[in-house]
Amino acid sequence: MSTFTPLSGSATPRPTGAAAVRRTASVAALAALALAATACSSSGGDPLGGGASTSAAGAAGTSPAAAPGGTVVVGSANFPENVLLGSIYAQALRAKGVKVEEKFNIGSREVLYGQLQSGSLSVLPEYNGALLAYLGGKSADPTAAAVNAELTKTLPASLGILESSPAEDKDTLSISQESADKFGLKTIADLAAKAGEFTIGGPPEFKSRQEQPLKDVYGLTFKEWKSTGETTANAVKDGSIQVGNVFSTDPKITQLKLVPLADPKNLFGAQNVTPLVNKAKVDATATGALNAVSAKLDTAGLLALMKKVAVDKEDPSAVAKDWLKSSGLS
Repeated sequence: MSTFTPLSGSATPRPTGAAAVRRTASVAALAALALAATACSSSGGDPLGGGASTSAAGAAGTSPAAAPGGTVVVGSANFPENVLLGSIYAQALRAKGVKVEEKFNIGSREVLYGQLQSGSLSVLPEYNGALLAYLGGKSADPTAAAVNAELTKTLPASLGILESSPAEDKDTLSISQESADKFGLKTIADLAAKAGEFTIGGPPEFKSRQEQPLKDVYGLTFKEWKSTGETTANAVKDGSIQVGNVFSTDPKITQLKLVPLADPKNLFGAQNVTPLVNKAKVDATATGALNAVSAKLDTAGLLALMKKVAVDKEDPSAVAKDWLKSSGLS
């Protein structure tokens, strides 16, 4: 991963260490990076996605007027998780005395990326694997560290990424708590002994994209594949399928007491929540505030926050405020 130390309104990339949990190999890993851009749930996933080229992205949309000098403009895509993350970023910056303007619910990655390049936006909550796929980059080893290294090479000089958080909005294979207890299942690898008896479900494209990778990486051959779409989590809970492709920050995981299986061979690509910034628009204070958020935010915590927003219908701004206070960041 890389970060940078802004000086006098500009910045020079500086490499830094990073940790991650990722996969071994195979072409499936690279495909998984692109998957999250299109196969997403209404409450999670990465609806920023799109297949536009970098040049097309930079030209997309009509940018609003840039904010006054010294103001950090935090944007977000138009889905609940990204709005929540944008609010966390904005309030963390304000807590450090940074002047902030919020522009949330803007739209897809094509529009957002162009506005960040133009300087109309200063900061976006991004997902490193999906962003790399969008930019046409690839990482043979899609760990968070490797993905971020490729992002640093691929992004234009005006843009940069800060520290990635451990929090990921990514594909999982999830099972019911009952199945986990009955069969002692903790990882995808543990499914090897039971896959022949289990039905697996997910979005309509899930089988064509993941049947062979699951065989290649984990040796899994399932009894049956079903297209369950938005009902996947409920289908796992009611037993009509035993394994479901559910996103890691989908509140239904908590609501229905599902168990996401660990992915020790890193079949699914890194999708760490990562601040994407226009380097000229953030200074050292802003960088420090955003990196502090990344250090505290993990997948379990983001999942809990998303339950409050999507299930309990709490205001994202209030949820963000409470989290920042409990994390010692406000």
